[in-house]
Amino acid sequence: MSMENNKTAVDWLFNKLWEEPKDRIIWQSIFEKAKAMEKEQIKNAYGQGVADEAGEILDSTKDAEEYYKEAYEVK
Repeated sequence: MSMENNKTAVDWLFNKLWEEPKDRIIWQSIFEKAKAMEKEQIKNAYGQGVADEAGEILDSTKDAEEYYKEAYEVK
């Protein structure tokens, strides 16, 4: 998922909700996309942190996914 204009998920969510009439179905769809964007941002930040710590570029996609699940998904 590409980051639209490098906005954070929260910025994107605010802008989309501001533009839309109050409709629960539309808002739910927008909210789900924002959650996916946020997850991708967290995974990218985690991967960059791993790469910075190791001093090289690593494929940390699996580790980032595990980190996200442990830290943010409802158990």
